[in-house]
Amino acid sequence: GADLKERAKMHSSEVSSFVSKARATINEMANLPVPTIAAIDGTAVGGGLELALACDIRVAASSAKMGLVETKLAIIPGGGGTQRLPRAIGVSLAKELIFSARTVDGEEAKSIGLISHVVEQNEAGDAAYRRALALAREFLPQGPVAVRVAKLAINQGMEVDLVTGLAIEEACYAQTIPTKDRIEGLLAFKEKRPPRYKGE
Repeated sequence: GADLKERAKMHSSEVSSFVSKARATINEMANLPVPTIAAIDGTAVGGGLELALACDIRVAASSAKMGLVETKLAIIPGGGGTQRLPRAIGVSLAKELIFSARTVDGEEAKSIGLISHVVEQNEAGDAAYRRALALAREFLPQGPVAVRVAKLAINQGMEVDLVTGLAIEEACYAQTIPTKDRIEGLLAFKEKRPPRYKGE
């Protein structure tokens, strides 16, 4: 999250500019065309959780602490939290967490759907990071164009009705048909070998 001691010294116009820049950075993360995984091994509150919410997948240690705590400071989440948290865990529960400024640990975060995976913290303090890397390794062998357009189809489809979403999926699928990777995938399957994708 933000450095609150620094924030206290800012003029109100500086705060608006700071939050606007933070929001833009978080939105850039959300709009990356490749899969993004947030690994939360410690504390992610306020802007830290908003950044994690902008990622496709979130992994946390059971001892991690997460929350949108801005109402404690008489402000609201300004980096997308009021929009992304309800989409992740549902409107009612998101309101409860934001209104109360409550933090949750990794276990509770998993139970409410805030994170995809919870792991016991290790001695090095990087258990979530290691789990995130393992997930990334599962994504790497897949066709890069397919992964990119699948992310696009999911992200755009979640913002519209089902019929429109299915049309988005159809348009995204069409982008994979002329690729060399699609042909390589079929050949690799036929020849019983791992595919060698090039993102073409």
